[in-house]
Amino acid sequence: MMGKEETVVYTNPVGGMTDIGDPFVLKDGNRYYMFATSVPSIGFRVWQSDNMVDWEDKGLAYDINEQIDQWATGDFWAPEVMKHNGKFYMTYSARNHDGHLQISVAVSDDPLGPFKDVSTEIVKEDGSYIDGHIFVEDSTAYFYYVKDCSENIIDGNHVSQIFVQKMNDDLTSLIGEPKLLLEPDQDWEGVGGDYQWNEGPFLLKDNSRYYLMYSSNYFASEDYGVGYAVADNPLGPFKKAEENPVLSKDLDHGISGPGHNSVTTGLDGKTLYTFYHTHTYPEAPSGDRQMNMDRLYFKDGKLKIDGPSYSEQTITVTGGN
Repeated sequence: MMGKEETVVYTNPVGGMTDIGDPFVLKDGNRYYMFATSVPSIGFRVWQSDNMVDWEDKGLAYDINEQIDQWATGDFWAPEVMKHNGKFYMTYSARNHDGHLQISVAVSDDPLGPFKDVSTEIVKEDGSYIDGHIFVEDSTAYFYYVKDCSENIIDGNHVSQIFVQKMNDDLTSLIGEPKLLLEPDQDWEGVGGDYQWNEGPFLLKDNSRYYLMYSSNYFASEDYGVGYAVADNPLGPFKKAEENPVLSKDLDHGISGPGHNSVTTGLDGKTLYTFYHTHTYPEAPSGDRQMNMDRLYFKDGKLKIDGPSYSEQTITVTGGN
């Protein structure tokens, strides 16, 4: 017997928060948690929701002042949280006392925190590193991260590149040598500029293929957007989609710089949604950003997003059978 289908409606932006960036949404049970670049001087706030649309600020999830080793001085950016072996692991980047950006791992028994550092500055190569992302498959953990353009100079240009390494079982250290996966090489990515970006990696799997989403261009530019690349293995090689970008500006509808996304499962337990930021003030893009969401799906081997949307959208909550 068919039950009554329930729906939730929303119009971007969602959540009501501004002055954030890099929204990462974790689903645990029937509840959602959003972590973002939000208090860059000391750490990260967390928001909670039961429907992906209405969000409650639950305060600081991570605070450098509460850590035993106060290794970082600021620029707390792009937190991501995953559940692994019953605990919640946060990866984030911040600036160390030597002035370099580095990535660390913190853990908590509760997605609301408090998160405590368990492994700091895990990338052991020279340079600055940001945007750590963990993907686990068949008990093997893969760590995707960005060598930041602030210190990565190639042929006289500052270039951000995406790398991958395997991780150990407790997600506290990297294994083997870094493997370069992506760097700016498509026209929409501003190739030829003094500064070039491929950043914000997020990996998805569909029908035995791996889709590595990433953002390109300057975060405070209207041209900031999202592309993806495809591989048959989490370690690559990845080939960028010809139809990139899959999220880009729509200034006629007030959408500037849609980017740095994460993906989670919807209220029906199967539909995928991507969360991303756009500039709060499209006429003056900056680090003040707001959260948006749209449906993501795969069709004929391609990753597609119903967005960036600006009109009312519908989310299916349940569908009885």
